[in-house]
Amino acid sequence: MRNVLFYIWIFALSLSCKNTGEDTNLESTNSENNRILFIVSNQHTYGNTKINASNHFAEIVLAYDVLKHKGYSIDFVSPKGGAIPIGYISTSDTIQKKYLYDFEFMKLLKHTRKPEEIISSNYTAVYFGGGGAAMFGVPENEAIQKIVMDIYEKNDGIVSAICHGTAGLVNLKTIDGKFLYDGKKVNGFPDLFENMEAEYYKQFPFSIEQIIKARGGDFSYSKEGWDNYSIADGRLITGQDPTAAASVAEKIIKAIENNTK
Repeated sequence: MRNVLFYIWIFALSLSCKNTGEDTNLESTNSENNRILFIVSNQHTYGNTKINASNHFAEIVLAYDVLKHKGYSIDFVSPKGGAIPIGYISTSDTIQKKYLYDFEFMKLLKHTRKPEEIISSNYTAVYFGGGGAAMFGVPENEAIQKIVMDIYEKNDGIVSAICHGTAGLVNLKTIDGKFLYDGKKVNGFPDLFENMEAEYYKQFPFSIEQIIKARGGDFSYSKEGWDNYSIADGRLITGQDPTAAASVAEKIIKAIENNTK
């Protein structure tokens, strides 16, 4: 599977399609305080197994597309910086296809920033991407935790996550020592849709649903699944699976606009 992802990556780069002029113009209209930070993982496997893990490409690009067209600039950060594994790719999806063949966009995923390169005061929101890789490396990274909470508390910023990206929220604490999601409505990929007997799941360091509940979060989810389920509770915004990526982005925009009124 890793080889497949590698060749997809090479194929995309080799096409070297040009980024759209529209996106470039939108980006140029942004101020430094109109930036959003996407948080992704460098993890290639489920734990120490040989089972491939990756960041969910649709969950990245569907949110990215909404935010870019609204004029936001977006940076990517990962625990180690550099290239990240991507997967769950559907070339029949027009938005995924657009970004898969966008050389400038793919360069962003190849050259994600390290946490120490991020100036938190430049950002108004963060977005944790999902995919199995999101369970590893990001949740326990203290530098990323500090960046996110600085954006949330010092910038009055937005914290958002999609699917397994909610794993990135579990260790976030406010300055008074409470978990960020304590008493708040929050969502992520629920245990109902995990295969808890499968080897991949046994490598997870925790259950997103169970740890959020145990630490005071009001975790809810759609039992139907893949039906665009997302929740906004103040400046905390979460979505269940890839079908909610765009609506999470739209809720981010609404929350930012409400913040600036």
